[in-house]
Amino acid sequence: MEGTEARKRVAIGSSIGATIETYDFIGFGVAAALYFNTVFFPAEDPLSGTLLSFATLGIGFAVRPLGGIIGGYLGDRIGRKPVLVGSLLLMGVATVLIGLLPTYQQIGVWAGFLLVAVRVVQGLAFGAEWGGAILMTFEHAPWRKRGLYTGITQAGFPVGLLLANLAFLASVPLGEQWAWRVPFLLSAVLIVVGIVIRLKVEESPEFEDLRSEGEVSKNPLLEVLRDDWRNIVRAFFLRTTETAGYAVTITFVVSYLTSEDISDRTTTLTATMIASAVGIAATVLWGALTDRIGRKPVYLLGTAVTAAWGVPLFLVVNTGTALAIVAAFVVSYAVCQNMLAGVQGAWFSELFAARTRTTGASLAYQLSAVVSGFTPLVATALFAGYGWAGPAVLITFYGVCGVIATVLTRETWGPAERARVDELARTAPEQVPASPLEAS
Repeated sequence: MEGTEARKRVAIGSSIGATIETYDFIGFGVAAALYFNTVFFPAEDPLSGTLLSFATLGIGFAVRPLGGIIGGYLGDRIGRKPVLVGSLLLMGVATVLIGLLPTYQQIGVWAGFLLVAVRVVQGLAFGAEWGGAILMTFEHAPWRKRGLYTGITQAGFPVGLLLANLAFLASVPLGEQWAWRVPFLLSAVLIVVGIVIRLKVEESPEFEDLRSEGEVSKNPLLEVLRDDWRNIVRAFFLRTTETAGYAVTITFVVSYLTSEDISDRTTTLTATMIASAVGIAATVLWGALTDRIGRKPVYLLGTAVTAAWGVPLFLVVNTGTALAIVAAFVVSYAVCQNMLAGVQGAWFSELFAARTRTTGASLAYQLSAVVSGFTPLVATALFAGYGWAGPAVLITFYGVCGVIATVLTRETWGPAERARVDELARTAPEQVPASPLEAS
């Protein structure tokens, strides 16, 4: 109940790994919004180039469920730690290769094909990453602080976003040819640091218990699909609100501001960096809040705010003032996105039993990436047909889906669950179960 002695080291190590993987994966989104439409595709038609660029971005998200299935299966079969190390190494190689790719002007349409191939590898690696990192932290953490500890790991994602935007902002003076290459090449340094840290992280105690008792699932994918498919569906919709909402409120809006000459790249990147910095603390705080009041109330608030934010977001950024744009990004990221992300690590983990937890949580988490990955493409198409009102309504739609999914998903760490565990800890500590799922 009090967690392992390595709980803090594991949480920080998982967070650093998540930071590096996010830097690599989300950096692609920044480059896709700002550069790739003309670097890897014909520059004569900017709108078509933007659509192709976002389509390539979406492919990485589309293959993430496959990465989640592979990573989850291996995590439940051979352990969480090998998956963490392997996914980070694979992501690093793919990201550095992006920085070395030839452009459309150099080899024509083959440039786009090469970009897609490397993006697929990125998607597989990122899909395998989340479940391993979150589950390692969750299973090392003390019961009453699992929201806080998984929030620390989730905070690695805004740190990665901050570093990615900082790298692209710093590289602007290098010119069109190097401004997008250098951030990807710098990933090589981060990967070395991340691999060293992850090799020192201890294996999950819950997985070690399963292995010693001979209870490791022989086919976790089949088992979770057969026994827990309802939780997969619920978590899919919960996650889609967060990640698809981010795809419109951040990824699409970055492209919208520059393509419509509302704001320059420097101002847009600076606003994203400020929002990311605020989001680091916000993610941890939202996670910690769920330890006190429950997972469900915090998530319900986040989805409701997202549903209400669509039209106001565009009204604010359309003013074109730097302060308004910064404020809009802070609300979009630190409130709408981080409030949901800060809850997911603990809530999704608690929905599944330990023997299939990595597979179930990863599958639900990454399936939503298929929707979110192509959301900037959908938002761009809606904008072409309906102006900014199209993407605004899309944000509201995702928020409403999240509200419904939250209402239909059970609480795993509310007042009743905490009281039941506290009573067991006081009267019969040897009967305290290994997870909230077994306590309910």
